[in-house]
Amino acid sequence: MLKTPAYAAAAPKSPLAPFAIERREPGPKDVLIDIRYCGVCHSDIHQARDEWYPGIFPMVPGHEIVGTVARVGSEVTKWKPGDTVGVGCFVDSCRACDACREGEEQYCGAGLVFTYNGLERDGKTPTYGGYSAHITVDQDYVLRVPATLPLDAAAPLLCAGITTYSPLRHFGVQAGDRVAVVGLGGLGHMGVKLARAMGAEVTVLSHSPRKREDALRLGAHDFVATSASDAFTANAARFDFILDTVSAPHDYNAYLGLLKRDRTMVLVGVPDPSPLSAFPLVMGRRRLAGSLIGGIAQTQEMLDFCGQHGVVSDIELIAIQQINEAWDRVVASDVRYRFVIDLATLPRE
Repeated sequence: MLKTPAYAAAAPKSPLAPFAIERREPGPKDVLIDIRYCGVCHSDIHQARDEWYPGIFPMVPGHEIVGTVARVGSEVTKWKPGDTVGVGCFVDSCRACDACREGEEQYCGAGLVFTYNGLERDGKTPTYGGYSAHITVDQDYVLRVPATLPLDAAAPLLCAGITTYSPLRHFGVQAGDRVAVVGLGGLGHMGVKLARAMGAEVTVLSHSPRKREDALRLGAHDFVATSASDAFTANAARFDFILDTVSAPHDYNAYLGLLKRDRTMVLVGVPDPSPLSAFPLVMGRRRLAGSLIGGIAQTQEMLDFCGQHGVVSDIELIAIQQINEAWDRVVASDVRYRFVIDLATLPRE
């Protein structure tokens, strides 16, 4: 086993602190990665604070991982030492169910092995995430990071990027489509950049008029302050697709009214239950759908797309010692738009 420095939450709601974990030595098909950067996702906070479901503690969060291959197992054919690679939200799946066979591992029928706060396929070994020095991953769940991308700003693509790219691709957004992005946070700002790179006409819908300038800077063609009294009537039946990234409760019915007939609104934020009426759906034959992340193949497609179009996250780079302050700022929406940890600041023995 490899003793690995990390930062962990010892118990629900406890602050993160230095902690040592054990990583497995690379097996025949494993890759050992030296982690260089790890993005900070709001879901790290939700899970470490037991806000979604009971967690596995001590917990080492982090699933937006970029690093360098240090060693490979004897049967590894896809990677070699020195390769720049990424690891996203999961590190294994059953590989046998319909979803896995179709390249949609994120919907694995037997259950994913999440990068952290999960159990390996043996059902007993906890997984630990990227707030650490190293990680050992099966070669089939490792991704190539294009050399054209700055590695620190590329790290959030492994979650925020694929979370927004996947529904845009799956639901067939085309050049010229009118796309609305609800919310301009860590997910929303990636949705704007990706939809713009796909050639869509992008509008940001935000309750905060203060975000107009940022929305336009990030590539949006238009901005609608949803707090305005006429926002929903003036934009009724305007959009071909709505990507809803907001995790706070809000009125789905109002936003559905902004869709054209036969169009789709997709939820990637996970708010508390919001009332939903059938009328906005049936009156325009509209669809309300949800989307998780993407499978391995689609995540690689997303990274390659971002490499071709120069799409990365707007980040604030921090030392690992700043992580508790950073988490408080995420909760307060005081980041533009994603924190990334420089793991060179992690103390090593």
